[in-house]
Amino acid sequence: MSYRLIVGLGNPGKDYEATRHNVGFQVVDAFATRCGAGEWKPNRNFRGDLSEILDSDGGKIHLLKPTTFMNDSGSCIQKVCSYYKIPPEDLIIVYDEINLPVAEVKISVKGSAGGHNGMDDILKRIHPSFTRLRIGIGQKPHKEMDLADFVLGKFSVEDQNSINASMDRYLECLERLIKDGAEKAMMHINRKPKNNDRDQSQL
Repeated sequence: MSYRLIVGLGNPGKDYEATRHNVGFQVVDAFATRCGAGEWKPNRNFRGDLSEILDSDGGKIHLLKPTTFMNDSGSCIQKVCSYYKIPPEDLIIVYDEINLPVAEVKISVKGSAGGHNGMDDILKRIHPSFTRLRIGIGQKPHKEMDLADFVLGKFSVEDQNSINASMDRYLECLERLIKDGAEKAMMHINRKPKNNDRDQSQL
């Protein structure tokens, strides 16, 4: 499999920085830095910020942060895929997942939106055969709390520290996906670490 587009989901603007819903932006920003990507360039036609890196074979991989706001993410991704003729199978989307504990990570290649409005919009516009890198943000602290208030809230200091401490793991997940493809990457990333010791697990 040859991935050609990696998308981080989030909301644009300073008001949304460091919120749970923007962890996709955090991961893709860190990946761009790690890979020495070019400068992020706003594209008004796509309504997103674009950068790019080269894979080990010299092929170009586009990096994208939609600036449409989360609930309209699919429109931006659809335009970019159409313009660059990128099939869904060559797409990775990085986003926040309330059904995973804080800082945990999981790869999947199918499934529903799971209540995530950004993913819901994407699935309405694009065939669901793309790869998902899901970053855990944990559940609401109490059932009565509005989901929007939770995902648009900022991480606690402890939770943000956990995300930061796991960032290398997220970036290594992306590297493994690019190198080995989804099937092999899932065998390593989705398995339970032995003795509950994530630091000793192999990616």
